[in-house]
Formats: sequence, structure tokens, C-alpha cells
Amino acid sequence: MKFSHKSASRPSAFALTSMLDVIFLLLCFFVTASVYSQWESEISIQLPTAKTSDEPFRLPGEIIANVAKDGTVRVNGADITLGELTDKLSRIAKYYPDQAVIVRADRDVRYESLVAVIDACREAGVWNFSLATSNEERE
Repeated sequence: MKFSHKSASRPSAFALTSMLDVIFLLLCFFVTASVYSQWESEISIQLPTAKTSDEPFRLPGEIIANVAKDGTVRVNGADITLGELTDKLSRIAKYYPDQAVIVRADRDVRYESLVAVIDACREAGVWNFSLATSNEERE
């Protein structure tokens, strides 16, 4: 028995559907990641102004401690006490000794509250912390 073997070769087409799916998923991931990285900075805290203030170069994984007018401290969207802040920073500094912490204090916060947050950072062994300010011209 003889079988006829005809191969109808079609020109191969480039599969755009799966590539578009991958591009769409990557776009969703990066948009979500960029929104999440800016989320902590969008809390309604009016920073003090400084002439030498620059746009910050954000490092991945840096911790942002927001200090409101009434002295409450907010990290990752949750209000925490100074003891909890010290414990959290101690655990992080144990594994990441160069951990960066940015303290965003409202311009009307009491100096005592700001010093308490800085003291909590120092007590936890975090030496890499900075105070956030805004530029006068951008206001």
C-alpha cells in the first residue's frame, strides 16, 4: 500500500497573541509596582521646605516613616507605636544593616515627636536615615 505524502507547507506566522499577552502582563506589573512605590509618599503630610531639597532617588526596599501633626507614626499604611517601630527596625537591621529609613514629618509636628522617631531608629541600630523635605519652588 502506497500512501501519498503531500505536505502543504504554509508560511509560518509570527504568533502575536501570546506576545501581546506577555507585554500586557508586564505593563500591569510595572504600573502596579510604580503606584505601590509612590503610595507611602502620597499621605497628606506637608513637608517642611528647604532651598537645597532635591527630588529623592528612591531605593527599593527603603522604609518610610510618616509622622503626622499629632505625632502618630505610620509605616506601610498602619499606625504603630514607637516601641513597635523600634522592634520592626531592629528585626530589619539585623539582616540588612544598611537599611535606609526616610522620616517624613509634617511641618507642624512637635520637635519632640520627630526626635522620638529618630531615637527609635538609632535604638534599633539604623544609622542610614534621612529627613524628607520639599523644595520651595515646587510648592
